[in-house]
Amino acid sequence: TAQGKPFTPAGFTNWFRDMVREAKLPDGLSPHGLRKATCRRLAEAGCSPHEIMAISGHKTLSEVTRYTDAANRQKLAKRAMDSFGKIETGTKIVKPGRKV
Repeated sequence: TAQGKPFTPAGFTNWFRDMVREAKLPDGLSPHGLRKATCRRLAEAGCSPHEIMAISGHKTLSEVTRYTDAANRQKLAKRAMDSFGKIETGTKIVKPGRKV
């Protein structure tokens, strides 16, 4: 807080709402959204679930697994698509009317 004391959950929510309005950001942004985005970014950066829990304050692995699973799926999908792009199919382009 401005007085150097920790925010209460409600106090932080109110402060965050005021900052969003002051910055003219879209309605609907929330402190939970920040927490979620931070967890997702940490997972994408390769942090373990336990490391994310230490930062975010989540109490159980199941809560954090949502973020790590999503990040892992994204990495696996990218790796698969990168591999797919390297496949040579042997398909040749033939002019119409030519026998292959």
